Amino acid sequence: MTFLAEGAQNPLIPEGTELVVGLLCFFIVFGILGKKLLPNIQKTLDERHDAIEGGLERAQQAQAEANRTLEEYRTQLAEARHEAARITEQAREQGAQIIAEMREEGQRQREAIIEAGHAQIEADRRQVTVALRQEVGTIATDLAGRVVGESLEDSARQSRVIDRFLDELDAKAEQTQGAAT
Repeated sequence: MTFLAEGAQNPLIPEGTELVVGLLCFFIVFGILGKKLLPNIQKTLDERHDAIEGGLERAQQAQAEANRTLEEYRTQLAEARHEAARITEQAREQGAQIIAEMREEGQRQREAIIEAGHAQIEADRRQVTVALRQEVGTIATDLAGRVVGESLEDSARQSRVIDRFLDELDAKAEQTQGAAT
């Protein structure tokens, strides 16, 4: 520590030999670090850079795949909705057709029942008319026999009397109906 005794030397400025030795040691350490440590640091930085860039690329690819899948889903959903609307419309048309067919069948059955009823009524009317004619004929024959005072047992005579009597009744019924209309 001679510099304090020699004079006023600045402690911040080193001596020439110390400066040279210090610079030499600095460059040696810096060279060793540059040769050994710097490539490892650069390699790690490159790996990180590749990982980040690769991650971004994978993320972009995944995003693109997700967008494609979403578009496919939307397309399928639109097709499904269209198909559902078509099936619904088809079901409505079939339902309307079935209802129309059932109405027509009901109408045909109703008309058949009405026609059968009219035919049955007509057959019953004819049967009642025949039975009534026989009854009226028998009663008319008995009455005519009592009025005339002779027996009308002869079937030909009896038939003529019955027919004449019934014709007169029919004529009176037609006159009554003609007057009512």
